[in-house]
Amino acid sequence: MKRNDPISHLMSRNVVTVHHGDPISKVRSLVREHGVHHIPVVNGDQLIGIITWSDILRVSFGDTFGTDERAVDATLDHTLTLEQVMKKDPVTLGETGTIREAAEILAKSDFHSLPIVNGGKLVGIVTSTDLIRYLVEQF
Repeated sequence: MKRNDPISHLMSRNVVTVHHGDPISKVRSLVREHGVHHIPVVNGDQLIGIITWSDILRVSFGDTFGTDERAVDATLDHTLTLEQVMKKDPVTLGETGTIREAAEILAKSDFHSLPIVNGGKLVGIVTSTDLIRYLVEQF
């Protein structure tokens, strides 16, 4: 295992994103459709936030009680905006960063995804799961 492998070897480049004006129901739909749990929020190609499945669960009690998904979506879309639920200005790593740097950031934090940027432009994402898979491949 190289200590300074570039993050570009590990990051996902085809990132599922939402636009800052999208409804929360779009996030719920993308989670179901793509099986992702961390979705960067962009304005054009600039990263402005991130929303996670945990954020959605925190505000959608209907999921807990088995309420019809359309009713949950409608309630969320009419009571909250994406900007109210997302984490603004998330911690990021530049695309010239290393896998070690990403691991250090995620190990010391209470979040599990790290957007990869180039001058504020979103170019990829790395999750804790990506790092664990990378580690497993090394042994």
